[in-house]
Amino acid sequence: ARKIVASAFDQVMKEHGVPHVYLNITPAVTGISEEDLKMEFREQYDMCMALGVDITKEAIPVVPAAHYTCGGIPVDMNGCTAVSGLYAVGQTACTGLHGANRLANSSLAESIFFARRAAAHAIQNYCTDQKKLRVGEGMPEWQSGRAVESKDEVQVAYHWDEVRRLMWNLVGIARTGERLIMAKRRIEVIRTEIHRYYWNYTLTMPFLELRNIALVAEIIINCALARAERRGTHQRIDCPEVKLNTEDLHDIFSPDIRPSFTGQPQPPMLKL
Repeated sequence: ARKIVASAFDQVMKEHGVPHVYLNITPAVTGISEEDLKMEFREQYDMCMALGVDITKEAIPVVPAAHYTCGGIPVDMNGCTAVSGLYAVGQTACTGLHGANRLANSSLAESIFFARRAAAHAIQNYCTDQKKLRVGEGMPEWQSGRAVESKDEVQVAYHWDEVRRLMWNLVGIARTGERLIMAKRRIEVIRTEIHRYYWNYTLTMPFLELRNIALVAEIIINCALARAERRGTHQRIDCPEVKLNTEDLHDIFSPDIRPSFTGQPQPPMLKL
C-alpha cells in the first residue's frame, strides 16, 4: 500500500510540476469531529500547528518520504558478510526476509533478531582475550602528501545538496531511462570533482561522507539502468512489469540452500 500511495504522489507531482500534493482530513471530508481529530492525531496535529497548518480546517501539504530500503549486502544467519569481521544488520542487509519489495514487519526481524545473532556471533568469535581485534594495528600512518586545508567548504556542501536533489528527482520513486542517463552523466562529473578535491585538500568527515554517498549513488544509477524492468520498488515506468508465476515463488531459502551457522555468507538465492 505504501508503494502505491507514494507512486501516486510522485506521479501527480511530476506531471504537474508541483512540490507537493494535499491530504484532506478535515471534518467536512471525513465526518470526524474536530475534537476527535485532535485526540486521534494529537502528535500530527501539534506538529502541523507548529508549521502553521490546522488539520481540522485545511488540507495538509504532503510528499513521499525516503522511508525503507531493500538492503543489498548478502549476509548469513549471523549477519556475517563476505568480509571477515564485518557485519551488516537492518535495512542495509540482504537477509532473505524481503524480495523486490519490503514488508513492514520484516524491519523488526532484521533490526532485532539479526542484531542479537550478530552480537552473539561477534562476542564469541572476536571479543575473547585470544581473538580480540585491535583496530588499526599494523596500519601505516596516514600520509597527506601535499594536501592543504580547504578554505572553501562550500564545495562540499554544494555537492551534498546536488547529489540529494539528483537522486530524488531523477532516480527516485519512478524512473525512466532518460532520467537515469541524465543522472549518470551528472554523477560522473560530480565524482570527478570529488576526486580532484580528495588529492588537493586534507580530509574531513563531511567530505568523506560526500565521497561515499556519491559512489553509492553512481552504483544505484548504473544498476537501475541495467535493470530494464518494473519489479517491486524498482519502478522503471518505461519498461514492462515483471509478472511472476506461482512456481517462481519460494521460501526464504530455496530447497538446496539452507541456513548456515558457520559464519560464511549464503550463496545467492534463486529466482527472486
